[in-house]
Amino acid sequence: MKPSRLDIVFLGLSLSSSWGNGHATTYRSLIKGLAARGHRVVFLERERSWYAENRDLGVPGFCELRYYDDVAELENRHAGLLRRADAIVVGSYVPEGVAVIDAVARLSAGRLCFYDIDTPVTLAKLAAGDQEYIAPRQVSLFDIYFSFTGGPTLDRLKRQYGTRRAEPLYCSVDIEKYQSRDEVRRWDIGYLGTYSSDRQPALDRMLLAVARRMPRRRFVVAGPLYPGDIDWPVNVERIEHLAPSEHAAFYGRQRFTLNITRADMKAAGWSPSVRLFEAAACGTPIISDRWPGLDSFFPDGEAISTAATSADVLRVLGMDRRRSMAMAEAARARVVSQHSGFARAAELERHLQSASSTAPVKAGVQVIEQAV
Repeated sequence: MKPSRLDIVFLGLSLSSSWGNGHATTYRSLIKGLAARGHRVVFLERERSWYAENRDLGVPGFCELRYYDDVAELENRHAGLLRRADAIVVGSYVPEGVAVIDAVARLSAGRLCFYDIDTPVTLAKLAAGDQEYIAPRQVSLFDIYFSFTGGPTLDRLKRQYGTRRAEPLYCSVDIEKYQSRDEVRRWDIGYLGTYSSDRQPALDRMLLAVARRMPRRRFVVAGPLYPGDIDWPVNVERIEHLAPSEHAAFYGRQRFTLNITRADMKAAGWSPSVRLFEAAACGTPIISDRWPGLDSFFPDGEAISTAATSADVLRVLGMDRRRSMAMAEAARARVVSQHSGFARAAELERHLQSASSTAPVKAGVQVIEQAV
C-alpha cells in the first residue's frame, strides 16, 4: 500500500546557500528524495545577508522555498501553512531557534519534529547552559527528535532530556549529482571543508605535514574562513569556496580525499559527515580519521582507510591503485544502497507515518519555562 502524501514544512538554517555550512546540501538531498516519493515540502529560511549574498540555489525544483525576516513575520505570514502541515521539522542552528520553536509549537496541529544536524554540539551547548537554538525544556515538545548522530547519543537524549522518541537521520547524498566522472587525477590528497579550529590540528598532521614531506606531490584544500596566518606549503592549492555543483568534479580529480570530523562528533561517534558520503558516491578513495561507529558505515580496510598521523597517511598513499579503487567501489555501493537522498527520505517517511500527533500535550507545555 502506497503511503499517503504528506505536507511537510522545514525550518532550517539554509537551503539557498551552502557557504560555510553543511546544512544546505543535506536538506537538498533529503527534500529532493521526499519530492520524488510524492510529498509536498515547503522550506522556510530566515533571511540573512550572509546567505543572501552567497546563494548557490535559486528556485528549487523539488520544493517551495520561502523567506521570513523575524519570528513575528513567521507567526503572522506563515501561520496558515504551519497549522495545515502534516509535519513540521525544525532544524538545528535556526536563528532565534528557541523563539521559533515556541512559535511553531503554538501553531502546530500535526507532527512536530526536530532535526539536529549538530547533535553533539547541541548537547555540549545545553550542558554549558548555552541555548542558542534550542532550550532543554523544549526537547520533550517534539514527537520525534531526529539526530545526525546515532549510537549511545540517542539513549542520552531520552535519559537526560526526556526525548519522547529519538531516531537517527543521517545525512545523505544526491547520487544523480554525485557520481564517478572521467576526470584527470590532479591532486594526491584533497580536503573539502569550512575552517574549524578543532579540525585544524588533524588537517595539519594529515595533509599539510604530508605535503611538506612530499614536495613533488600536489594537494588541495577547499573551503572558506581559513585564517590568514596558516602557513600553506607551496604544493597545497587553496580554493576559497566550491559550489555543490562543482563537488563531483573536485572529488574526481583526487587520488584520495581526506575526511576530518569535528571534535564533538568524533567523541560521540556515529556521526558521518555529508562530505564523507559525497566523496564515496563519486568513487574517490577516502582517508578518514577514526571514531566509534565508522565501521557501521564504511568498514576499515574494506571500504575506507583510516589514519591518525602523517605516517599513517603516507602508508595509504603507497597503496596499490587497484586496491584503493576496489575500496572506493565498495564505499560507493554502500552509499547508493543505504545513504542516497531517496533512501533517507524513505526513512523519514516511515517515521512520520508511524508517529501520532500529540498536539494537545504540546499546547499545554510549549511556553512554560521549566527549571533545568
